Amino acid sequence: MQADRNTWLDAQLDRLGRHLASRLNRSCSGYQPYTPSDFQTLSRILRPGDVLLVEGCERISTAIKYLTQSTWSHAALFVGDHLPAPADECEPHQLVEVNLGEGCVSVPLSKYATFNTRVCRPVDLTEKECRQITSFMISRIGLKYDLRNVFDLLRYFMPTPPVPVRWRRRMLALGSGDPTRAICSSLIAQAFQSVRYPILPNVTQIKTRKGSRYARTEILHIRHHSLFAPRDFDLSPYFEIVKPHIAGGFDHRRLKWA
Repeated sequence: MQADRNTWLDAQLDRLGRHLASRLNRSCSGYQPYTPSDFQTLSRILRPGDVLLVEGCERISTAIKYLTQSTWSHAALFVGDHLPAPADECEPHQLVEVNLGEGCVSVPLSKYATFNTRVCRPVDLTEKECRQITSFMISRIGLKYDLRNVFDLLRYFMPTPPVPVRWRRRMLALGSGDPTRAICSSLIAQAFQSVRYPILPNVTQIKTRKGSRYARTEILHIRHHSLFAPRDFDLSPYFEIVKPHIAGGFDHRRLKWA
């Protein structure tokens, strides 16, 4: 009897969680990109292992941008042609991302053709390391997340909570952690941590004696993946910001001014 009651309660919470997730995924009216998108150039310059940051237009995006004090509310990993070709001859999927309510999925690059985006590129990865990162994400496709913890979802219905700036980031890590992993960039962070590539590690400086002089040594501590947000790839000193127009070959002399 108790087992049946628990099963019924779990089903109701899951149903409520999916309803809340669908409302949070609704687009906000009036979204317009700040700058025109050049999708063709973006397609040419992306490389496997690049992190694509997106300024989302969903209701949940507003909350994430406020809580993280950033333009970027979503992140996806570009895996190139490592995914099998679609059987229906549609556009190939080249991005792997995690979406609220869906879990880990692959999507075509054209999904973000009209959005403000930013390309964050890891530096000096070997081909083996890059393949390991993309394989990590591809192997997680189909991973689902538990939506029964309704508290994790309700907080995003208050897009601008009245809390101090220093506490807003921590709000992303409250609760059970399952919807948190679906919202933040934690899966991408785990992929880079699998090859020990830094994003924004905690740094402790210690003094070491070398001969008669003291030298400072930095020890990098890997943060827990649930604490990473999309903007961390933008802020990281270990990721190169790639501007598609410049990388694609920009010459200001060819501009035609009115």
